[in-house]
Amino acid sequence: MKSYLQFVIDFLRTGFSGGIFFWAWILFLSFFIMLWAYGEYVQITNGMIVTGLNDQVSWGFYLANFVFMVGVAAAAVTVVFPAYVYKHQELHRIVVLGEMLAISAVVMCLLFVTAHMGRPDRLWHIFPVIGIFNWPHAMLTWDVIVLTGYLLLNIIGGFYYLYKKYTGKPVNKVFYLSVVYIAIVWALSIHTVTAFLINTMPARPMWFHSMMPIKFITTAFAAGPSLIIIVFLLVRRFTPLKIADEAFHMLSQIVVWCLGIALFLTLSEIVTELYPSTEHSLGLQYLMFGHHGLNALVPFFWTAMVLMISGFILLLIPRVRKNLLLLPFICSAVFVGIWIEKGMGLMLPGVIPTPIGEFAEYTPSHIELMVVGGIWAIGFFVLTILIKGAIGVLLGDMRYQETVDQLSEHKQPDTAIT
Repeated sequence: MKSYLQFVIDFLRTGFSGGIFFWAWILFLSFFIMLWAYGEYVQITNGMIVTGLNDQVSWGFYLANFVFMVGVAAAAVTVVFPAYVYKHQELHRIVVLGEMLAISAVVMCLLFVTAHMGRPDRLWHIFPVIGIFNWPHAMLTWDVIVLTGYLLLNIIGGFYYLYKKYTGKPVNKVFYLSVVYIAIVWALSIHTVTAFLINTMPARPMWFHSMMPIKFITTAFAAGPSLIIIVFLLVRRFTPLKIADEAFHMLSQIVVWCLGIALFLTLSEIVTELYPSTEHSLGLQYLMFGHHGLNALVPFFWTAMVLMISGFILLLIPRVRKNLLLLPFICSAVFVGIWIEKGMGLMLPGVIPTPIGEFAEYTPSHIELMVVGGIWAIGFFVLTILIKGAIGVLLGDMRYQETVDQLSEHKQPDTAIT
């Protein structure tokens, strides 16, 4: 018990230690976290009327970011799978950093769900058995269940590995690998269930097709590794942990091929919807071209397409893909493009127009922007602390003192003979 407590203390101490740039980053995030707290307070005390949501558009900015972040959480498998299944040595050395990112992303997902509910004190309604939500028929309940399970799997697997390394004891391979392989399969399930959350609504033609789960997975495995590449490059730049180029080459290949499949599916959807051009394609037409002067989403859609297509073309060129100076900018473009296309470009056209043909545009209020910005800040805050603590363990800077003392005694010469 003493070693567990000491591990937590040392981990947090390492996570919250740093120079002037670290504390400047923490203060920057703290500013947005305070805005989040204020936005949540206003929303809880005044109700959802302070948001831009209305009777026609009841799913907006919160769930748009939720859907996107579920994909980022699932994308941790792009580090875990090559490391443990294909024995990629360079990714194996840093696989725990991917698990730390998954933990941060799931925390953000749950916060987005809480914000969308409007009343956090009623969160217990979506818990099976004790809640009064329509479970097991409610897909949102299933989504929260699988997300919570994925969060626990990454916490158990990631921190078990770090604790064993911290104490210098061998990892129980049967237990640890079982958790890893379950988490790999579970990662696919969380985004599949999220896709089922929206594509099981026949009244929403924009969502009602069986291609949605595979599109979710491919976009997740393009956006997620893009963020992982950026984070890993920052780790290599600002910490002593050296990440080999081969790790970035593997992840960038995953990005380009998954992005290519996602773009192909998007093109297939456009042709399928617009070629016959029935009333079922009104949502996509509104997204791409607007409707009778309502065109708030049109610039976002075409910006997303330009970013994704440009990123795909550039990543297809091996010399460009392997250029680690250009790679973070390309990955940023891909990440933002998918965030637009998979967030606002998917959620809003699904509810605009309504099933009876009403068009009511939606714009997030300043309260929604505060809450969403704050949740992103919380996610990066958690990610920063987790990665700094994990790096301390991986580099050996953070070790259990009893283990250090035992090693020192073992190395001391036997002076009794002399």
